[in-house]
Amino acid sequence: MSLNVTTLAIAILTLASMTNPSYAADEYNVTTGPTLAGAPLGVHGVDAVALSTFNIVAGGTADHTVVTDGVAYYFASAETAKMFEAAPERYLPQYGGFCAFAVTLGKKLDGDPRYADIVDGKLYLFVNEAIFAKYQENKAEILKKAADLWPSIEHKSVESL
Repeated sequence: MSLNVTTLAIAILTLASMTNPSYAADEYNVTTGPTLAGAPLGVHGVDAVALSTFNIVAGGTADHTVVTDGVAYYFASAETAKMFEAAPERYLPQYGGFCAFAVTLGKKLDGDPRYADIVDGKLYLFVNEAIFAKYQENKAEILKKAADLWPSIEHKSVESL
Protein backbone atom coordinates (compact mmCIF):
# COMPACT_ATOMS: atom_id res chain seq x y z
CA MET A 1 0.00 0.00 0.00
CA SER A 2 2.83 2.40 0.83
CA LEU A 3 4.41 1.82 -2.59
CA ASN A 4 1.14 2.71 -4.36
CA VAL A 5 0.77 5.95 -2.39
CA THR A 6 4.36 6.91 -3.17
CA THR A 7 3.92 6.06 -6.86
CA LEU A 8 0.68 8.06 -6.97
CA ALA A 9 2.32 11.06 -5.27
CA ILE A 10 5.22 11.01 -7.74
CA ALA A 11 2.81 10.77 -10.67
CA ILE A 12 0.76 13.75 -9.41
CA LEU A 13 3.86 15.89 -8.84
CA THR A 14 5.22 15.01 -12.26
CA LEU A 15 1.92 15.86 -13.94
CA ALA A 16 1.64 19.15 -12.03
CA SER A 17 5.13 20.20 -13.06
CA MET A 18 4.38 19.43 -16.71
CA THR A 19 1.06 21.28 -16.95
CA ASN A 20 1.67 24.37 -14.87
CA PRO A 21 5.21 25.68 -15.19
CA SER A 22 6.27 27.79 -12.23
CA TYR A 23 7.86 30.42 -14.45
CA ALA A 24 4.60 31.30 -16.23
CA ALA A 25 3.16 33.20 -13.27
CA ASP A 26 6.34 35.22 -12.86
CA GLU A 27 7.24 36.03 -16.45
CA TYR A 28 3.77 36.25 -18.00
CA ASN A 29 0.64 38.02 -16.87
CA VAL A 30 -1.76 35.08 -16.60
CA THR A 31 -5.00 34.13 -14.91
CA THR A 32 -4.82 31.91 -11.88
CA GLY A 33 -5.60 28.28 -12.49
CA PRO A 34 -5.14 26.23 -15.62
CA THR A 35 -7.31 26.22 -18.73
CA LEU A 36 -8.55 23.00 -20.33
CA ALA A 37 -5.21 22.99 -22.14
CA GLY A 38 -3.53 22.61 -18.72
CA ALA A 39 -1.85 26.03 -18.79
CA PRO A 40 -2.78 29.41 -17.34
CA LEU A 41 -4.55 31.87 -19.68
CA GLY A 42 -2.70 34.85 -21.17
CA VAL A 43 -3.95 38.22 -22.46
CA HIS A 44 -7.25 37.81 -20.57
CA GLY A 45 -8.46 35.38 -23.24
CA VAL A 46 -8.39 38.09 -25.90
CA ASP A 47 -7.23 37.21 -29.43
CA ALA A 48 -3.59 38.42 -29.43
CA VAL A 49 -3.45 38.58 -33.23
CA ALA A 50 -6.47 40.90 -33.51
CA LEU A 51 -5.15 43.00 -30.62
CA SER A 52 -1.56 43.35 -31.80
CA THR A 53 -2.43 43.84 -35.47
CA PHE A 54 -5.54 46.02 -35.36
CA ASN A 55 -5.81 47.04 -31.69
CA ILE A 56 -9.20 45.30 -31.62
CA VAL A 57 -10.30 43.55 -28.43
CA ALA A 58 -11.80 40.35 -29.83
CA GLY A 59 -12.64 37.62 -27.35
CA GLY A 60 -11.05 34.28 -28.03
CA THR A 61 -12.49 30.86 -27.25
CA ALA A 62 -11.11 27.63 -25.87
CA ASP A 63 -11.95 26.05 -29.25
CA HIS A 64 -8.98 27.96 -30.69
CA THR A 65 -6.24 27.56 -28.08
CA VAL A 66 -2.51 27.71 -28.65
CA VAL A 67 -0.09 26.98 -25.80
CA THR A 68 3.25 28.76 -26.04
CA ASP A 69 5.95 28.81 -23.37
CA GLY A 70 3.56 27.31 -20.81
CA VAL A 71 0.78 29.87 -21.38
CA ALA A 72 -2.53 29.23 -23.17
CA TYR A 73 -3.84 31.86 -25.58
CA TYR A 74 -7.37 31.93 -26.95
CA PHE A 75 -8.25 33.10 -30.45
CA ALA A 76 -11.43 34.19 -32.19
CA SER A 77 -10.79 31.96 -35.19
CA ALA A 78 -8.71 29.05 -36.41
CA GLU A 79 -7.01 31.46 -38.83
CA THR A 80 -5.72 33.82 -36.13
CA ALA A 81 -4.66 30.85 -34.00
CA LYS A 82 -2.66 29.52 -36.95
CA MET A 83 -1.05 32.95 -37.52
CA PHE A 84 -0.05 33.12 -33.86
CA GLU A 85 1.30 29.59 -33.84
CA ALA A 86 3.55 30.40 -36.81
CA ALA A 87 5.12 33.47 -35.14
CA PRO A 88 4.03 34.02 -31.51
CA GLU A 89 6.73 36.63 -30.82
CA ARG A 90 5.13 38.84 -33.48
CA TYR A 91 1.82 38.99 -31.61
CA LEU A 92 2.64 38.63 -27.91
CA PRO A 93 2.48 41.76 -25.78
CA GLN A 94 5.74 43.15 -24.50
CA TYR A 95 6.81 42.48 -20.90
CA GLY A 96 4.88 39.24 -20.70
CA GLY A 97 1.59 41.14 -20.89
CA PHE A 98 2.25 43.14 -17.74
CA CYS A 99 1.53 46.89 -17.70
CA ALA A 100 4.35 48.69 -19.54
CA PHE A 101 4.01 51.76 -17.30
CA ALA A 102 4.29 49.63 -14.15
CA VAL A 103 7.50 48.11 -15.52
CA THR A 104 9.02 51.63 -15.42
CA LEU A 105 8.35 51.55 -11.67
CA GLY A 106 9.92 48.12 -11.28
CA LYS A 107 6.52 46.44 -10.83
CA LYS A 108 4.49 43.78 -12.59
CA LEU A 109 0.86 44.88 -12.66
CA ASP A 110 -1.97 43.51 -14.75
CA GLY A 111 -1.96 44.53 -18.40
CA ASP A 112 -5.54 45.05 -19.58
CA PRO A 113 -6.14 44.53 -23.33
CA ARG A 114 -8.70 47.37 -23.30
CA TYR A 115 -5.78 49.75 -22.73
CA ALA A 116 -3.33 48.79 -25.44
CA ASP A 117 -1.01 50.55 -27.83
CA ILE A 118 0.94 49.34 -30.84
CA VAL A 119 4.27 51.10 -31.37
CA ASP A 120 6.71 50.03 -34.08
CA GLY A 121 4.78 46.78 -34.48
CA LYS A 122 4.99 45.93 -30.76
CA LEU A 123 2.00 45.55 -28.45
CA TYR A 124 2.01 47.25 -25.04
CA LEU A 125 -0.68 46.81 -22.38
CA PHE A 126 -1.58 49.10 -19.47
CA VAL A 127 -3.37 48.51 -16.18
CA ASN A 128 -6.20 51.04 -16.52
CA GLU A 129 -7.49 54.15 -18.29
CA ALA A 130 -5.72 56.64 -15.99
CA ILE A 131 -2.31 54.98 -16.44
CA PHE A 132 -2.90 54.70 -20.19
CA ALA A 133 -3.59 58.46 -20.35
CA LYS A 134 -0.41 59.15 -18.33
CA TYR A 135 1.58 56.95 -20.75
CA GLN A 136 0.21 58.88 -23.74
CA GLU A 137 1.73 62.09 -22.37
CA ASN A 138 5.24 60.81 -23.10
CA LYS A 139 5.20 57.47 -24.90
CA ALA A 140 8.82 57.42 -26.08
CA GLU A 141 10.30 58.11 -22.65
CA ILE A 142 8.08 55.57 -20.89
CA LEU A 143 8.76 52.83 -23.44
CA LYS A 144 12.50 53.45 -23.28
CA LYS A 145 12.51 53.29 -19.49
CA ALA A 146 10.42 50.10 -19.52
CA ALA A 147 12.78 48.48 -22.04
CA ASP A 148 15.76 49.42 -19.84
CA LEU A 149 14.19 48.10 -16.60
CA TRP A 150 12.48 44.93 -17.86
CA PRO A 151 15.62 42.73 -17.88
CA SER A 152 16.14 43.43 -14.17
CA ILE A 153 12.61 42.28 -13.19
CA GLU A 154 11.66 39.81 -15.93
CA HIS A 155 12.54 36.69 -13.95
CA LYS A 156 11.44 37.99 -10.53
CA SER A 157 8.18 36.97 -8.94
CA VAL A 158 5.36 39.48 -8.74
CA GLU A 159 5.40 39.20 -4.96
CA SER A 160 9.11 40.08 -4.68
CA LEU A 161 8.65 43.40 -6.46
